[in-house]
Amino acid sequence: MDGMVGPATPLDTPVHIALHTRDVAEAKAFCRQMFYGPLQVTPIGDLSGFAFSGDVVMLGPVTVGEISYGADMHVNIGDLETAYHVLAPLTGTLRSRHRGATVLADSTRAAVFRPVGDIDLYWPGDCRLLSVKVERAALERELDAALDQRFVSPLLLGESFDLVDGPGRTWAALVRLLHAELCAENGLIRQPRMASRWRDMVVSGLALTVEHPYGVDEPAGLQGPRRPRTVKRALDAMHAEPWHQFTAAELASVGGVGIRVLQESFRQHVGMSPLTYLKRLRLDGVHAELSRSDPWQVNVSEVAYRWGFTHLGRFAGAYRERFGVSPSQTLRDRR
Repeated sequence: MDGMVGPATPLDTPVHIALHTRDVAEAKAFCRQMFYGPLQVTPIGDLSGFAFSGDVVMLGPVTVGEISYGADMHVNIGDLETAYHVLAPLTGTLRSRHRGATVLADSTRAAVFRPVGDIDLYWPGDCRLLSVKVERAALERELDAALDQRFVSPLLLGESFDLVDGPGRTWAALVRLLHAELCAENGLIRQPRMASRWRDMVVSGLALTVEHPYGVDEPAGLQGPRRPRTVKRALDAMHAEPWHQFTAAELASVGGVGIRVLQESFRQHVGMSPLTYLKRLRLDGVHAELSRSDPWQVNVSEVAYRWGFTHLGRFAGAYRERFGVSPSQTLRDRR
């Protein structure tokens, strides 16, 4: 697989997918496909008003959905692992619990979620919100560039931020405009150069908006240790060529350390081993490509091979475990 080029589908190609349904199972499947596999949606009380509306746009590492259920729901999500997430209500009040912190999010305050830790949501029927997913690597690279690696991973982010004043207001307006433009057919953001710039603004704007202890004048004891350059080199290599058949020894060589040292550094600073991270990176890449592809133009095996999976049986099992559906189902849902 070494000589293969990267995925054929440009990751900055905007995608718009919408669903309006009164079927709870259909709504759950849609949210699992668009956002996360380990997601459970349970109705609370009367379902007569249930009317799910999901309007989702994807642009590279950023996914934005305008979501509402029309009835009171309990939503539980397992570890996000490869993404950071923001919920910004447009109407109503959402109650969330994550990593021991409870946040009441409404039109004045957003809730922020890190990659590690279950998320428990009470989502009332009158709550309509913007659900913003930003890939973990994209946000961490942005902060890495700005702060010369002075952070731990996952990022030590605050659990919420203000939407009425300061940078939060600007970022929320930018996300709303991004969503509206990508829902339209002929907006300026549909131009590739504009799309990539807008993507970068959303990611860098979030890095500047969320609360974190990585400023120059943070109190003693809050400053996180630097991510080792050995880890960063291995991550850079995997993100540059995720389809390459890396071994643990090869990644250790890239990092300039022994295998055991690299594995321990990854567990400490990334939360998993290098090859586990690589598999999840590939799975997310396949999922993103299948979610954007024309089912009449591609097939699952081609996409899987392109992302470095050589054993289709094991790939299909890992994909279903991560996203809750088969890869072929993801592709069929694009029809």
